[in-house]
Amino acid sequence: MAKGDKINFSTPSGFPEFLPSEKRLELYLLDIIRRVFESYGFTPIETPAVERLEVLQAKGNQGDNIIYGIDPILPPNRQAERDKSGETGSEARALKFDQTVPLAAYIARHLNELTFPFARYQTDIVFRGERAKDGRFRQFRQCDIDVVARRELSLLYDAQMPAIITEIFEAINIGDFLIRINNRKVLTGFFKSLGIAENQIKSCIGIVDTLEKIGESKVKQDLEKEGISAEQAQKIIEFIKIDGLVDEVLDKLKHLAQNLPETEQLSLGVSELETVIAGVRNLGVAENRFCIDLSIARGLDYYTGTVYETTLLGHEALGSICSGGRYEELVGVFLGEKMPGVGISIGLTRLISRLLKAGILSSLAATPAQVMVVNMQEDLMPTYLKVSQQLRQAGINVITNFDKRPLGKQFQLADKQGIQFCVIIGSEEAAAQKSSLKDLKTGEQVEVLLENLAEELKIKLT
Repeated sequence: MAKGDKINFSTPSGFPEFLPSEKRLELYLLDIIRRVFESYGFTPIETPAVERLEVLQAKGNQGDNIIYGIDPILPPNRQAERDKSGETGSEARALKFDQTVPLAAYIARHLNELTFPFARYQTDIVFRGERAKDGRFRQFRQCDIDVVARRELSLLYDAQMPAIITEIFEAINIGDFLIRINNRKVLTGFFKSLGIAENQIKSCIGIVDTLEKIGESKVKQDLEKEGISAEQAQKIIEFIKIDGLVDEVLDKLKHLAQNLPETEQLSLGVSELETVIAGVRNLGVAENRFCIDLSIARGLDYYTGTVYETTLLGHEALGSICSGGRYEELVGVFLGEKMPGVGISIGLTRLISRLLKAGILSSLAATPAQVMVVNMQEDLMPTYLKVSQQLRQAGINVITNFDKRPLGKQFQLADKQGIQFCVIIGSEEAAAQKSSLKDLKTGEQVEVLLENLAEELKIKLT
């Protein structure tokens, strides 16, 4: 770079960074999510940001979204060495685009060190090579839970997922939301009953999953482009539009399963759906928090059973705020044995961005400090430090102002950071072992003995 040239220090497109108030909000939400995850016995793990490309492409190929990695060890000026080494196949690397595929590889790597069913949570950063736009990022934090078993996994784990989603979003207090539940076997079974070929079902599911984005007429067109007849396409549309109360939908599905040909898989899907719904109810999830939605398909190839999407009511344009489902063969790709799993994912960075923009959430104060001890005179600094430590030991977050400046300026500094209370100690207060406590919100100022200061602040902060 020539001398005098300016460095472009703007953030790369699609890679977010947070102001302190935004980062504090993320940490606050992460703490809620972590507490709920752990209350159900999920344990934390971490997997590498970079995986072998063949691992990421093992199931549900995300070729359009993978950010392909250059050698993470060699700097750019030595890439020729990497090129000569011919890093392809098992040596080619890429950034992970989700947590589920890396989890499958993690289990394969640590099979003999884990106990099953293995319930884990992750709150790692993932990467997507997609067009960056408002609310869509190339780097974002994803909060996942999955339970994986060897050979058999109870459907009650599927039922737990809506209970966990409900607890998280009720704790965050983002308003009314709806968990939409379906089962891929219901869809595939219905398609089979219509005589749709096995090799067409996968693409049909992918098309059905786009209904909310592209609309009913475009779904029909896309189905017909896949070789589905107009009559079959119409029946698919009518099927996925079946709605009503949960028990009404289940009754309609049972009736169809009894009156259509080749409905063994459809009947199995309905039975699984019924078991999951019963479990959701037994876990105390309110009826207005969930429904059966036959249009929910989840586009990824690895889903085989229960699937979920969560919508914020009144803000449906935000899209799904939590999704997931059951898979039977993902881990088996690496191990050659049946290892079913079920999980959900919250794209936290995307969610925060959307909720802030919609005014549903607000950023927190820029600092976690609740109190500022102001600097009235330099010779009293030992007193300020002692008082600050006493407050911290009482569980109060404190900023001590080390810089001497006019009192009004110190109040402005505290207010700008969202600090409500200032402790004022001058020579007279110090001699009398007192302080003045100023509430910047109300303007009220009271005199408090230093020995009572922590308790007084605790009362005011509650």
